[in-house]
Amino acid sequence: MRVPLSWLREYVEVAPDASAEDILSSFVSVGFEEEDIHGFEISGPVVVGEVLEFVEEPQKNGKTIRWCQVDAGEDEPRGIVCGANNFAVGDRVVVTLPGSVLPGPFPIAARKTYGHVSDGMIASARELGLGDEHDGIIVLADWGVDAPSGTDAIALLGLDDVAVEVNVTPDRGYAFSLRGLAREYSHATGARFTDPADRDFVELQPGEGFGVQVDDARPLRGHQGATEFVARVVRNVDPTRPTPPWMVARLVLAGMRPLGILIDITNYVMLELGNPIHGYDLDKLQGGITVRRAESGETLTTLDGQQRTLHPEDLLITDESGPIGLAGVMGGSTTEMSDTTRNVLIEAATFDSVTIARTARRHHLPSEASKRFERGVDPLIPFAAARRVADLLVELAGGELTDEGGALYSEVTIAAVALPPTFVSGLVGVEYTDDEIVGALRTIGAEVSDDGDGWLVTPPSWRPDLTDKWTLAEEVARIHGLDRIPSVLPTPPSGRGYTPLQRGRRRVADALAAAGFVETPSFPFVSERDNAVHGSDTGEKVASVRLANAIDSQAAFLRRSLLPGLLHTAHRNESRGMTDLALFEAGLVFLPEHGISYGTDEVPPLGVLPSDETLAELNAAIPPQRRHLALLVTGNVTARQPGRGAEASGVAQVIDAVHVIATAAGAEIEVQQAQRPALHPGRAATLHVRTGESETVVIGYVGELHPDVARDADLPGRVSVLEIDLDLLLEHAGHRVMAASLSGYPAATQDVSLVVPQSIAAAEVRAALVRGAGELLEHARLVDDYRGDGIPEGTKSLSFALRFRAPDRTLTAAEASEAKMAGVAVAAQLWGATIRE
Repeated sequence: MRVPLSWLREYVEVAPDASAEDILSSFVSVGFEEEDIHGFEISGPVVVGEVLEFVEEPQKNGKTIRWCQVDAGEDEPRGIVCGANNFAVGDRVVVTLPGSVLPGPFPIAARKTYGHVSDGMIASARELGLGDEHDGIIVLADWGVDAPSGTDAIALLGLDDVAVEVNVTPDRGYAFSLRGLAREYSHATGARFTDPADRDFVELQPGEGFGVQVDDARPLRGHQGATEFVARVVRNVDPTRPTPPWMVARLVLAGMRPLGILIDITNYVMLELGNPIHGYDLDKLQGGITVRRAESGETLTTLDGQQRTLHPEDLLITDESGPIGLAGVMGGSTTEMSDTTRNVLIEAATFDSVTIARTARRHHLPSEASKRFERGVDPLIPFAAARRVADLLVELAGGELTDEGGALYSEVTIAAVALPPTFVSGLVGVEYTDDEIVGALRTIGAEVSDDGDGWLVTPPSWRPDLTDKWTLAEEVARIHGLDRIPSVLPTPPSGRGYTPLQRGRRRVADALAAAGFVETPSFPFVSERDNAVHGSDTGEKVASVRLANAIDSQAAFLRRSLLPGLLHTAHRNESRGMTDLALFEAGLVFLPEHGISYGTDEVPPLGVLPSDETLAELNAAIPPQRRHLALLVTGNVTARQPGRGAEASGVAQVIDAVHVIATAAGAEIEVQQAQRPALHPGRAATLHVRTGESETVVIGYVGELHPDVARDADLPGRVSVLEIDLDLLLEHAGHRVMAASLSGYPAATQDVSLVVPQSIAAAEVRAALVRGAGELLEHARLVDDYRGDGIPEGTKSLSFALRFRAPDRTLTAAEASEAKMAGVAVAAQLWGATIRE
């Protein structure tokens, strides 16, 4: 909200020497966020001038200019070239003299143009920042202003005014008005505040004779669409009268465009009192006003020229011809005020905030009116707002106030809130006295009475956000200064912190980041095909959860795998030239069970604590969720450099990442060759965690993406991926991280080559060696897989490098050989392994 300071001073006493920065600081002290300071950005000599004479000179380009002699209050007239033709000899105009600077910035200097030296410029409203119109220069008589030549035009037109802008939060709709912000400035400084709406209610009555009714057969949330509706009639207005410069300047500083005296007055009162006002051309109305909901199939052409198909929830202003406006949002074109309007019907109302908010969003039609109605308008202000508009139409547009009008209103009841005496201090952490609490609440306009056990507080009508003791406590803290609240860090209760699973997830993520991978979270929404390709072991259609209100119709399912998100991220980076990628994501996947329907249409109401049964039903409506971890690498591991070519990434880098994950998780992961639909048939494996001496559980897979799948994702070259069930890995890893022990004794190394059938996985043979060799075996690593001459057909030779070490002595070669042969014996028993000769 922008607040012109000259306007603010009308309702609250502001120190004469207070700067815009000082006023912003005062607003900040009562909880507003400062945004900016706005002015007209005009400096230098800008004065009133009188046109003494001019000569019209046609130009070769078809344009006719006027060579003018202008009296600017100096000894000699100035010669000025002007392209406008809307003025005559004797008119007083605004002259910007050399040395002045107009908004832009646009410096003014004497310059030669059209064969003359133009010693200044005669200004238009747009050049001065007073509007967008550029139909000609400002003729002061047309603006209702008269002053002698040489008068400072900056002060005369209000161009020396500035506005401060503060950010208004959604719960403080009353602050979208000068009335509200002037009151807040009074709270901040203690200055005397004058309420512009404080008038005798009798003089605010609109009279009778104009029919007004509310026919809301389908109230939203049980609330009537309109609780107050005031109509007043002003006749014989002159819509061609100029808007006074002071009003134009204030509207522009407040961020609104001047649109003519009739509309400018309604906008001015809306900014002043916070109640949106709409004016109708009375002669275009047919019958009285009825406020009702829309019927199916009805349409309305709004003031922006758009024909809108109406929804049954839309609240309408109608006459006997049908809809003439979207209540609280925008009027209709059939009854709008124009240059031919002579009689005006003024509307001031209170509309249901939820209805207005939904209508504005449904029609993508935000407006200054809807912004205020959806936040809540003071229900006691419409009578004062309608009378204020009527008075200004009489004063500035020459209208005649009549006794014609109509009104509908309901009794305004505001529930009192019980406030215990110790609650505010206990909540805020500041010891407030009873007088401070009561004084703060009365300062904001609340009524406070003692009920014996504390206070009963009735909030003011313009504060619908004050609904409970917590919001009242916030007001006390705000009025007495948020700087009084001490900065105290809470002491966490003992025994709390991350769970073992949370600590494990963090260790894994930190380890991958340290290894050079970049975490890239993505949205959990994918296509059905993505779920079939990456979320299934077979590549066939699987059970997926479809969203009822998807953001993107092409991605309307909850993901079963993290890979689609990584592929989209990789494609986005590839398209921007980032080709060497190492990405990972940890997140939830959704794995519904076959034959079970998920979701619910029964959503508990807001503000009501759900029962245990309701919570159980909601939980049952959610599919099983597992936390997965996925990686993707593509491009080069190392870039090309002098003396060394680029090294392309591959499955090896992802398998290295498997070891990083295993170490961080405190588990040992085994890799076994396997097949998976989305992966290259010869470069894919499953990942296992051992749960016993001979039992393992599959936790995920690793491999190179099938070329067709990579091509469908618009990713060139090889793409290697990994996905594991992180929760399952951590569950079987236990709660401790394995740390390598350091021994002071040397290791004994030996190799062994075993011949086994080709169908036997190398991981199974390694596991047999480890199992048989016992505790002396420190490390076993596969170093070769040979298939060819010298071994029987259908077999392969697997070579392992073994490292043995004892914690308390130096091993002999015989002891190492004995342990190795014990491992070979187990491999022979389980898989028929023989030592290659």
